Amino acid sequence: MMLRPFALLVALGLGAAAQAHEFEEGDLAILHPFAIETAARATTGAGYFEVRNDGDQADALIGVEAAFPKVALHEAVETDGMMTMQPIERVEIAPGETLTLAPGEGGHVMFMGIDAPFEVGARFPAKLIFERAGAVEVEFVVEPRPEPGADHSTMDHSTMDHSGMTDAEGGMDHGTMDHGEMTQGEMEHGADAAAE
Repeated sequence: MMLRPFALLVALGLGAAAQAHEFEEGDLAILHPFAIETAARATTGAGYFEVRNDGDQADALIGVEAAFPKVALHEAVETDGMMTMQPIERVEIAPGETLTLAPGEGGHVMFMGIDAPFEVGARFPAKLIFERAGAVEVEFVVEPRPEPGADHSTMDHSTMDHSGMTDAEGGMDHGTMDHGEMTQGEMEHGADAAAE
């Protein structure tokens, strides 16, 4: 199929916009939201991004919404030599600071109950919810899984079992997740993580 000149210009323009992959709302800049490709049988996926606060007042990230059965902010916490996942309810972003959610750095978004794998190049919309800025529409782009030797490869969530994780009220149910292809070595995600 051949693109007409106007359509070609539009396509090139969209490609450049996708390359920049930045979203702004007021004093906040959301930089490069991306998700990691998942295995074929995965029921969860992980997302990452940065938020830069260019204003003179603090704001806080308090949630993420997307078209999946459950979406939550999580962080990896090491306790007695074991890595576990804990929900994050609020992350403050001070003026002039940048919040970074990146593979291997602990913080991430969990997309739970996915019914198809995240494939490289796929895109999906989401909303980041802030206390001051409100809901900001963004688009996540799926990127290749990091190489096994990379420092940030330890947080591949594509096939983890989160069934043992609960929030403070015990209301977070991860029982529908598959643990069959976990590639995280010794990482434990709650009481049921060791059982396959």
